[in-house]
Amino acid sequence: MAAEISRSWLLVSATKRDTFDSAWNSRADQIVLDIEDAVDPKLKPTALADVTGWLQSGTAWVRINDRSTEFWANDVDALKGVPGLLGVMLAKTESADQVTETFDRLGGGTPVLALVESALGIEESPSIARARGAFRLAFGSGDYRRDTGASADDLAMAYPRSRLVIASRIGNLPGPIDGPTVGSNHPVLREQSAMSVALGLTGKLCLDVDQLPVINEVISPTQSDVTWARDFLRDFEARNREVRDGSDLPRLGRAEKIDKLAKAFGITTV
Repeated sequence: MAAEISRSWLLVSATKRDTFDSAWNSRADQIVLDIEDAVDPKLKPTALADVTGWLQSGTAWVRINDRSTEFWANDVDALKGVPGLLGVMLAKTESADQVTETFDRLGGGTPVLALVESALGIEESPSIARARGAFRLAFGSGDYRRDTGASADDLAMAYPRSRLVIASRIGNLPGPIDGPTVGSNHPVLREQSAMSVALGLTGKLCLDVDQLPVINEVISPTQSDVTWARDFLRDFEARNREVRDGSDLPRLGRAEKIDKLAKAFGITTV
């Protein structure tokens, strides 16, 4: 799945080398091998070596330690030029410079997914989205709540999520990736994923393979939306693409987007 439109981003602890293959073969649109918060500082060198070794034959994103830590330089230098590296997720991003420094040190060709996890990061998100090397924004909701004291309810999380959506648009990036839902309650996961979509986010971090089918389903266009989009496009072509009123062009844009995603996600209609 193209990372620009990927829905489910599965975080996999880099200390669990034996799970890398199964994660790669899962329903995740993307896997992210995590050498940041999921790894004790004493184990980071071994975890980094396991990740770079696996990437000689596998492909994945890697969540690296944030720019302010002593581990950042080692992470970036070890990953530079590794054949299976699709991109890095930069933890605790708070400035555009952090993105660009990471991008440049990796050699200038590796995309940087900026994980925004603090009040400062949220407020700086428009400049982060415009940074050279920025590929997409993601929301570190747990650390954001710890930083701000905000609760996890939808109202409290609406502002930072919307801020990332607006910043992504300003930076001409794909829609942002929401933070993970903790727990295995599928109705809660479905509800939270639907809220992400309603706010304009187009992906979601996840912590367990059991969450993947729900996330992929909810973040995909519905069959009814796909049916509407394809009916509209057929009608639009049948009338030689004639614009009848001021609503036609917005409808066309929405229909083309839905149809493109449906084809990418393999959604068929009756």
